[in-house]
Amino acid sequence: MTNANLSGLARALINEKWLTEAEAVALAQQAVSIGEGFVTQLISVKKFKPAVVAEFAAAQFGVPYFDLAALDHDVLPKGLLDTKLITRRRVMALYQRGNRLSIAVSDPTNMQAVDEVKFQTNLGVDIVVVEDDKLGKLIEQFSESSVSVLDNLGDEDINLEFTDDDALAKGDDAAGAEIDDAPIVRYLQKILLDAINAGVSDIHFEPFEKFYRIRYRLDGILYEVAQPPIAIKDKISSRIKVISKLDIAEKRVPQDGRMKLVLSKNRAIDFRVSSLPTLYGEKIVMRILDPASAQMGIDALGYDPDQREILLNAVQRPYGMVLVTGPTGSGKTVSLYTCLNILNKPGVNISTAEDPAEINLPGINQVNVNDKAGLNFSNALRAFLRQDPDIIMVGEIRDLETADIAIKAAQTGHMVLSTLHTNDAPTTLTRLMNMGVAPFNIASSVILITAQRLARRLCSCKQAKAIPREALLRAGFKEADLDGSWQPYHPVGCEICKNTGYKGRVGIYQVMPITDEMTRIIMKNGNAIDIADQARREGVRTLREAGLIKVRSGQTSLEEIEAVTNE
Repeated sequence: MTNANLSGLARALINEKWLTEAEAVALAQQAVSIGEGFVTQLISVKKFKPAVVAEFAAAQFGVPYFDLAALDHDVLPKGLLDTKLITRRRVMALYQRGNRLSIAVSDPTNMQAVDEVKFQTNLGVDIVVVEDDKLGKLIEQFSESSVSVLDNLGDEDINLEFTDDDALAKGDDAAGAEIDDAPIVRYLQKILLDAINAGVSDIHFEPFEKFYRIRYRLDGILYEVAQPPIAIKDKISSRIKVISKLDIAEKRVPQDGRMKLVLSKNRAIDFRVSSLPTLYGEKIVMRILDPASAQMGIDALGYDPDQREILLNAVQRPYGMVLVTGPTGSGKTVSLYTCLNILNKPGVNISTAEDPAEINLPGINQVNVNDKAGLNFSNALRAFLRQDPDIIMVGEIRDLETADIAIKAAQTGHMVLSTLHTNDAPTTLTRLMNMGVAPFNIASSVILITAQRLARRLCSCKQAKAIPREALLRAGFKEADLDGSWQPYHPVGCEICKNTGYKGRVGIYQVMPITDEMTRIIMKNGNAIDIADQARREGVRTLREAGLIKVRSGQTSLEEIEAVTNE
């Protein structure tokens, strides 16, 4: 190595008589041979103090000098720079503002590091000089934290069961080497186990240009739980796809699959897995399907005593149609499975058509619809009627053909349970009419409609809150309700609820039996307003009124009810 190959810092040291040219060349050669930076080798051999070298470099090249001891390491931007770049070029990202990134180096003339950072981040770069020993410790801590995310997890007592053979996992050697990475396997198992223990409903694995994040949906709200190194995003997605029976080579189209996590001999959790190609990789969402949720009993769902009695009387009738309505994520599936679990007895033949079957219940014949193969809801229903059924559950009534077959089944001695996407119970009947179902068919088959929402349940840390009388009346309370015998509560936050103020969810229901008077309204082509007026006269509570009962009992807050009911 000659003087021409020396860094600008080395030449500055020579010019200021800190080093001879021979010493500088020797130090540079030694640094290259052992894979160290020039400044690190300079301090090690010449015994210069790191602070002195940093101050010299900052003064010589007009670059700000910064003391890393004053830095809060938790605020460092994560995922911007690859770990290999950080360790190889001895550079650390300190702060990003807009399209500018401040980086810490001990050698401000290390233009290879600057160029690589610019290329990897597509950002403008501002250099800050720091002491080499402190930079080394920071890089070491960063590298350890990135590796410890994967390596230092401890072996969990978990067994992943494949629902098919392991052929995919043993495909070509390259794929196997990528996905049979033990740290990745342990990390994924840790993420899944933590989610199950926390009562999470969905796990989101999301790749972005500069970072990779994992979020949990808990009580209907998404929370970020981890930002693993962006370099492992492909390994995580490949691992999930293998155990979910998805094609790991196909990354251009969405895919759907399932997997099972065995926790013990008596408990296994199913996951519904969906992959979606995005700009920066595959986003994967895993829906956690815990069979225990269907077996917790109707009392745990949150039905008021009178609503529970009406619902149980309806589903235990020999024939008719019971419809559950509400938006996605409102708990319709759990309500239906809870009813099926009550009806699931040795003397009853139950068949379900779902897209897909979310919870496995022994003793119930469950069918996954497959539109590509020609097995849609209507075809599955036709097949059920040749299978001597007593009870039929249709995952969702989406079209007139499915609605017609389901109604005919209800009219010919079968109990039919299904779901629809409507805002409340009265609008469900007009939705069926808009599909093209004849009013007399609706009137002669539908016996009960229940609309529902899920509201977050207040944690035990809740506190009483004084709410103005006018606000309570505006929310829907009646004068008679404000008798001073109860008080509203509001969320506070503690360790148990992770400072959200809420822990778990409670159902809010509008249970509307179809009475003779409603039947007459339907036969006269009455609209949703007519049916709602009749329901009100018969004492059927709206969703808001049902939610206010939960507020009075202290189960949830008024703001939560106002958020989930749109009245």
